[in-house]
Amino acid sequence: MNLLRTKSVEQSIRDTEQPAHRLRRDLSALDLTVFGIGVIIGTGIFVLTGQVAKEKAGPAVALSFILAAVVCGLAALCYAEFASTVPVAGSAYTFSYATLGELPAWIIGWDLILEMALGAAVVAVGWSGYFASLLDDMGITLPASIAAPPGEGGTVNVPAICLVLLVTALLVLGIKVSSRVNAVVVGIKVSIVLLVIFAGLFFIDGANYKPFIPPAQSTPEVSGLKAPLMQELFGITPVSFGWLGIFAAIAIVFFAYIGFDIVATAAEEARRPQRDLPIGLIGSLLVTAVLYAAVSTVVAGMQNYKKLSIEAPLADAFKSVGHPVFATIISVGAVIGLTTVVLILLLGQSRIFFAMSRDGLMPGWLSAVHPRFGTPYRATVIMGVIVAVLAGFIPLAELAELVNIGTLFAFLVVSIAVVILRRTRPDLPRAFRTPWVPLTPILSVLACLFVMINLPVETWLRFLAWMVVGIVFYGFYGYRHSRVRGAEAVSVKS
Repeated sequence: MNLLRTKSVEQSIRDTEQPAHRLRRDLSALDLTVFGIGVIIGTGIFVLTGQVAKEKAGPAVALSFILAAVVCGLAALCYAEFASTVPVAGSAYTFSYATLGELPAWIIGWDLILEMALGAAVVAVGWSGYFASLLDDMGITLPASIAAPPGEGGTVNVPAICLVLLVTALLVLGIKVSSRVNAVVVGIKVSIVLLVIFAGLFFIDGANYKPFIPPAQSTPEVSGLKAPLMQELFGITPVSFGWLGIFAAIAIVFFAYIGFDIVATAAEEARRPQRDLPIGLIGSLLVTAVLYAAVSTVVAGMQNYKKLSIEAPLADAFKSVGHPVFATIISVGAVIGLTTVVLILLLGQSRIFFAMSRDGLMPGWLSAVHPRFGTPYRATVIMGVIVAVLAGFIPLAELAELVNIGTLFAFLVVSIAVVILRRTRPDLPRAFRTPWVPLTPILSVLACLFVMINLPVETWLRFLAWMVVGIVFYGFYGYRHSRVRGAEAVSVKS
């Protein structure tokens, strides 16, 4: 049993030219950058800003966003080299298959399925809350039983289901159609963010920044399975505020940046992947890091961090200074903006599914491409239905942190894989080279591990349980149907 068999870079690229599995190359560098911005600007900026400032970092919340961006930036440099060298759908899954072998690649693919499906469902539920609130402001009140997630007074979350199914249909129609819709929505979303920054400057009270880093406060009530793994490993009592609070906040605000790696999943649909993918990956991360730092700084200056809203911090900050019209505009922007987050997460999810099925590790019929629209429609529809069920019927509050650990694990593996591929295939043409190898990948691995050990123990246990299920599935199906294994068997017989 050769569980570490690799799929060569050349074979991966040849597979993209098969007529039955060929995706259309319609995306430019601008399209890819806008996709990255579209998925990053969402829950993080509209929700997490208030929660993290109020409970973890105080006015210094901007530092947590910047440090989280540094962690993602190190991984982005590694992703950029791989995506431009191996411009194939599948992102970290494809990269792992070319360097670490089939079983590690399967584990990463299974991990990405968890990350993107669960992430899309969590964001859809958040969108539903904003949507119901806006309707309520207009005098239309949806019954809680059909507009709230299970566990929060609801039975089925109808708005979330409708959003996911609508976005799924849009993705089936074609990548270019999706990118145009995304570009319009991202334009609206960025305009709202800029409104918060420039309008909010006029309402900043310098007293709200004092102290900028509040004194650390221990939180011994966070214990047991809900305690960060770091506490259990090193006996450190969790704290809010202070520098340790800022570091602890990174594990939360990291969710704000989840999705930039989806740019890599669209590698096969980029017109000039060697040039466009590094621009899309790094460009979207830089733009959003600046916006996040600016927004969190302005909001913390408008309202004392102890009084910030957890549900809608940006809108409520403007209400606190007597400008409810701005608050309504921001709420509308949140509803529109979160739509693209769901769209792009589902885009990435379907491409991972597509790549795995094309390799035989998932049922092969999932890799069929629509003859008219040029999209992997079967994978898209199936994942859309699964995410709709998750968003509509499953309590997700306790599972959201699984998205973070899944993403961090993928970042860690890609960082390691860059070093391996440099040693095993130094001859490959690389349009973009990660600087300072192996230092940059090592720093990326260490940064990812640091954020991961700040996640709760129960998150680690759930993640390990998901991995066990994935390995069992691979043993019963993926291993037996692997196209690379089949090609090896034919080669041996001949």
